[in-house]
Amino acid sequence: MDQLPVHDRGVDGRALVTREEHLPVVVEPQGGAEAAPAPDAGQQNKAKRDVPPPPRARVLIYALVPLGLAVAYGAYGHWAESARAQDARNQTIDSVPEIRTAQAKRDNKPTELVLPAQTQAFDYANLYARATGFIVERHVDIGSRVHRGDLLVRIAAPDLDQQLVQAAAQLGQVQAAVLQARSQVEQAQANTSLAKVTKFRETTLASQGWETKQNADNSTANASVQVANVDSARAGVTVADANFQAQLAQVQRLQALTAFERITAPFDGVITTRNVDVGDLVSADSASGAPAFTVQSDDVLRISVQVPQSGAVGLHDGLDASITVPELPGRTFHGVVARSSVALSPVNRSLTAEVDVPNPSHALRPGLYVNVTFKIPRATPAVIIPSDALVFNSDGMQVAVVQDDKLHYRKVTIARDFGQTVELSNGLDGGETIGLDVPAGLDDGAKIKVQPPEQDKKRGGGDQTASK
Repeated sequence: MDQLPVHDRGVDGRALVTREEHLPVVVEPQGGAEAAPAPDAGQQNKAKRDVPPPPRARVLIYALVPLGLAVAYGAYGHWAESARAQDARNQTIDSVPEIRTAQAKRDNKPTELVLPAQTQAFDYANLYARATGFIVERHVDIGSRVHRGDLLVRIAAPDLDQQLVQAAAQLGQVQAAVLQARSQVEQAQANTSLAKVTKFRETTLASQGWETKQNADNSTANASVQVANVDSARAGVTVADANFQAQLAQVQRLQALTAFERITAPFDGVITTRNVDVGDLVSADSASGAPAFTVQSDDVLRISVQVPQSGAVGLHDGLDASITVPELPGRTFHGVVARSSVALSPVNRSLTAEVDVPNPSHALRPGLYVNVTFKIPRATPAVIIPSDALVFNSDGMQVAVVQDDKLHYRKVTIARDFGQTVELSNGLDGGETIGLDVPAGLDDGAKIKVQPPEQDKKRGGGDQTASK
């Protein structure tokens, strides 16, 4: 066989390796000689397989096979992901959501309104000294319970006592002057009577010629003078009486001031403040300073509460109220609305109401923070729904009403928010079946499935009917 040169070439076409490969050569017979038998195809293919491939071709094969497998795997993964996304999209389009439902309830029971408030003493008084002097006795302290008229402290005021003694002595002098003035009136009246008698006599004698006319005229003038003296004496009595009344008022004023040397309780209550002690100097009419005592009555407490406009319309005197204190769990106190401001404050649109609470056991104390619960009658029945039935979107506040397994949105207006439930002023009539926790994106008329109550309870939903 002939040997033919074979060149292995690289990527750029240049020869890399030159080698000789033995290839079979077929020689045809000449003349009439019988042709030699040609090798069969199987032998030729075996000869070709026995020839080893060039080294560079083997490297390329080893590199392309993994690459092809990676491309095939990536294409299959992309196809599988697209198929799953299409299936999910088809399921979303064809799926019908399952939601919970509840009934909108029409309620005409009183509205329960709970408001914060503060207890106050029914009577409250700051006691100041009205007499200047020193504290010589103190009979009470902070926390002492007192009754009306009980002595709290006694003040020694010698200056005031001496003023009273002097005023009483001056009153005696004025009283003597009154007696003197009245005596002068009696004397003037006697002189007037004598002057009238003398006038009559001398006038009679003068008319008979037994007395001169001049003497008769003098008697007449003297009688007129005596009458004027009586009027003057009576005016003196009036002045003396006025002086007596003025001095008596001065004595009474000093007596009242000396009575303030004893500070007494104005009503039954408890001493909550004490700012004086034995030996302290106190000044009269020092209302600008600290009071000597503060007394508060706690047999009945006032509870002042600010009622918002939503509850002010139905609030009235005599309405029952329940009071609870966080520090007294399990106890409820009862009172009634005793008075209110009637008008609402323009600042916060609230009405000031006072609840009187009997406190015979003194369990409640002035200044406590409490919760007051009113049951305000409704003017008209209202619709109550759960809070999770509300749907807020671009169209505003709505509720999804379920009819024939379809959703129909209705606009609603909230009148009161009770937390887990809300009261509507319009939008529903009551009795409608409404959806709870409606998924976003459901259009009006969308089909839904109503979740069975048993399944709802297993999921922890419980009774989802609207309750106040």
